[in-house]
Amino acid sequence: MSDIIQLLPDHVANQIAAGEVVQRPASVVKELLENAIDANATEIKLIVKDAGKTLVQVIDNGKGMSVTDARLSFERHATSKIRAAEDLFQLSTKGFRGEALASIAAIAHVELKTKQEDNDLGTVLVIEGSEVKSQDVSVTPTGTSVAVKHLFFNIPARRNFLKSDTVELRHITDEFHRVALAHPNIAFSFYHNGSDLFNVPQGNYRQRVVHIFGTKTNEKLVPVEEETEVLKISGFVGKPEYSKKTKSEQYFFVNQRFIKSPYLNHAIKSAFEGLLKDGYHPSYFLNLTVDPKSIDINIHPTKTEIKFDDEHTLYAILRSAVKHSLGQFNIAPILDFEQQNGFDTPYDFKNKSAAAPSIEVDRSFNPFSDDSPEHPVKRSYNAEGFKSAPAASWESLYVGLESKGNNTHSDFSEVTFESDSKNESIFSDSTIETTKTTFQLQQKYIVSTIKSGMLIIDQNRAHQRILYENFLKHITIQEATSQQLLFPLQLHFTPNEVKIIEDLKANLEHTGFVFSELNKKEVKITGVPVGVPESEVSIILEQLISDVENDVPDTNFSTSDLLAKSMAKSLAIKNGQSLNSTEQEHMVNSLFACKEPNVSPTNRPTFITMAVDDIEKKFM
Repeated sequence: MSDIIQLLPDHVANQIAAGEVVQRPASVVKELLENAIDANATEIKLIVKDAGKTLVQVIDNGKGMSVTDARLSFERHATSKIRAAEDLFQLSTKGFRGEALASIAAIAHVELKTKQEDNDLGTVLVIEGSEVKSQDVSVTPTGTSVAVKHLFFNIPARRNFLKSDTVELRHITDEFHRVALAHPNIAFSFYHNGSDLFNVPQGNYRQRVVHIFGTKTNEKLVPVEEETEVLKISGFVGKPEYSKKTKSEQYFFVNQRFIKSPYLNHAIKSAFEGLLKDGYHPSYFLNLTVDPKSIDINIHPTKTEIKFDDEHTLYAILRSAVKHSLGQFNIAPILDFEQQNGFDTPYDFKNKSAAAPSIEVDRSFNPFSDDSPEHPVKRSYNAEGFKSAPAASWESLYVGLESKGNNTHSDFSEVTFESDSKNESIFSDSTIETTKTTFQLQQKYIVSTIKSGMLIIDQNRAHQRILYENFLKHITIQEATSQQLLFPLQLHFTPNEVKIIEDLKANLEHTGFVFSELNKKEVKITGVPVGVPESEVSIILEQLISDVENDVPDTNFSTSDLLAKSMAKSLAIKNGQSLNSTEQEHMVNSLFACKEPNVSPTNRPTFITMAVDDIEKKFM
């Protein structure tokens, strides 16, 4: 038999490696930003077009590369970070495997411009699909500029799997946040399709968090500082009242590298135990510094997961540090052993003895004495001369009720009584006996009778279906009514959240929302849909942002559908809410007036039926 095992060509091997390293444009952004940081840059500029599908360019003012380094940087496993296997456990840089640029060059058009400070001229290198097209000398500023164009141009199948521009831009923004938060000493700027999204200068860590997530974030932060032999913690956690339904503001950085760790995240949640509402998550921006020898970061292609030597110790220290900060800044309830000053004895009374109070008793007072009404007894109750009002005996209450004449019976002919007027309905019929056709079970289900047996409706899911079809109708016909607010409602969101609301603004207006102002810092609302209370507006928008971040609609999915689902979920009657008979009957009638009454907007059953035969079988 002939041999069947053969070596893969380099360009095929590079494309396979690219599948691990480059999943979407955000992966390219991450690798290029980390390379710029490793080059000791102090200013980094990110330029993106069409959410990275057309262009991803990173320009830095780092140390640059020589002609030979520029050429070798695109070879597989070519790196300046490690020399031996032992170096993997002493890493202080971002990239180290030497696969990023080679993988990117295999699936895109790459143009590299670089120059070192000592050289007068720099190098321009053009590569298309791992093939070097040209390498020339050029005049370029000190530093490096890498432009990645037409990503996945030679792998159409991978390009088809990319989502819409909105989705891909959100992933790029997430990567930008992770890198920018980890390095507050570096100035970053981010441009998309010619407009600047972020421009964050150098500063301390608090300033960096505020620049990225908005000025309103400053009042939400609680500092966390702890230093032990094993772990050093610095950063901030958010106050419990500003917790969110999403995990969008949760950042762990280990040795200035963003990581995901469900185990450490549980330590934070346990520190917030008893302070958060159900379904809400705390915000945190924490930097953890540990010995590089105690972690292994080479266990995941994107290096977002790392392995710790002693996770249990880190868990205990992190939980204790966060809990201490919440108590220190009076966020969490703490035991107060300090005595209040109000209980202290004044200095003037220190050596004085307590005087016994004087008590005077009216010994002649007898409540059962038979005093005549004509001569009531006057009595004094205290030593200050206060005299009681003339008091008559209890017989005086009945004086005049009995006439002294011959008639001993009272005449009640002129006595009238007040009573509530009884208004009968114009549709009332004495022959019809009113009966209750529905009742509520456990304040969660509505039970109603039908010919075949019994109908049990989930009130929350049923109301979601009713509101969903109602909102979808208003968005479609664009004729929703709005109720104006007496005072504009000002809501503060992060720039990324404002961008989501801006994308959905047209559909929100079709449901009844009226926006007077929409900028990077705040949202002003002057009108809301009819029936929506003002206090629920912020909850509705937060829920909408959460749904969009978790399931952003692409070109094949309806934004109107997502909006209608999100608003229906926020405004639907919750389980545990009591409904009267009229509301129960209205719920049943409205549900079966819907086009799809059988399922909720999330395709869960809204009701079940139990036939009489099934009930009878239970008694056999």
